[in-house]
Amino acid sequence: MTAPGLLRALRAIPKAELHLHLEGSIAPETVVRLAARHGVAVSPEDVAARYRSTDFLGFLDSYKWVTSFLRLPDDYRLIAGELFRHLRKQNVVYAEVTLSAGVMLRRNQNLAENFFALREASKEAAAEGLRVQWIFDTARQFGPEAAVETANWAARLAPEGVVAFGVGGDELALSARELLPAFECARDAGLRLLAHAGEIGGPEIVREAVEVLGAERIGHGLGALHDPALLDLLAERGLPLEICPTSNLRTGALARQLGGEGARLDRHPLKAFFDRGLRVTLSTDDPAMFETDLVAEYGAAAEMGFSSAELARLAEMSFASAFLPEADRESYLASFHERAAALGLL
Repeated sequence: MTAPGLLRALRAIPKAELHLHLEGSIAPETVVRLAARHGVAVSPEDVAARYRSTDFLGFLDSYKWVTSFLRLPDDYRLIAGELFRHLRKQNVVYAEVTLSAGVMLRRNQNLAENFFALREASKEAAAEGLRVQWIFDTARQFGPEAAVETANWAARLAPEGVVAFGVGGDELALSARELLPAFECARDAGLRLLAHAGEIGGPEIVREAVEVLGAERIGHGLGALHDPALLDLLAERGLPLEICPTSNLRTGALARQLGGEGARLDRHPLKAFFDRGLRVTLSTDDPAMFETDLVAEYGAAAEMGFSSAELARLAEMSFASAFLPEADRESYLASFHERAAALGLL
C-alpha cells in the first residue's frame, strides 16, 4: 500500500480513542473566545506560545493556564462540541474522554452543572455516530483528600456516563499508598480504574499503579522500558499501556526516559512494546496543545516501522481495551474487522 493510500485507509477505519483530555483539546482560536467571555484579552500568538512547552512542568503550567478560562457550563459545552466534531471527522466512533474533575472542585465550580452540559453534548454526538464515556481525573499534587472527593463525585455521576476514575498530574508528587483510599472508593462504586504512571517517572511508579492501586490501564507507561520483569508482567496480564507519542515528545517525557537530549519519535519505545507482546493503544492525550490528531498518531506509528497489518492491530487493541460491556466491545470489533479488511489493512 502506498503512503497516501495507507493514510486514507487509516482515516477511514473506525477508531477508538482512550487517552484524551477534554481540556487539552481546546483549539487556540477557542481559547481566545473563552478568554474574551471572561474579560481577558488573549491573542492567538499568546496561546501558541503557551502551547509550546518544552518540559513536563511547563506543560502542567500551560494546562493550568488554559483551564482557567473554563468557568461555566456553557464553556464546557462549547469545547466538548468542538472536540466531538473533530473526532467524527477522523472517524472516531468511540471515545473515553478524561475530565479534570479535580480541577473543577479545586476552583469551587459546580461540577454537576458542568458535567450535565457535557452530557448533553455527548448525547448530540451519539446521534452523529460517536459514543462518549467519561473518566473523572484527579491530580496527584492536589493530595489524597482531593482524590477521594473526586472519586466520590465519579461514583455519584456514574449513572450519567462516568465509567472510570483516574489520576494524572505530577506523578512524583504523591505515593500510590496515599491514593489508595480514593481508588478503593471508586472500585467499591463499580468504576473502572486507571492511572498516569511512567510518563516521567520510573518503572516503580508503573508497578505501584498496577499492584497497589489496581489500575486496569496505564496512561503512558514509558518508564516500564527500564524494567524487563515489569514488561513481562504487563504482557502476561494483558494490561494496556495508553501510548501518546507526540505528547511524549512535546512534554519532554520521552527525552527524560531516554536519559537526555536527542529524543525523536523514531526512538519511542512503542514498537518495542508492541513487538514484545504488550497490549498498547494509540492516543493523542492533548491534541490541540500538541498540534496532532489520532490519524497523525497512526501516521507516526507507520514511520516507526509498523506495517499496515500492525497498524490495524493497534487500532483493534483500542477497542479491545475499552471500558465497555463485552457485547458492545464485540460489536465494535466486528465492525472494525469488516471495514479494515475492506480497506486492505487485514
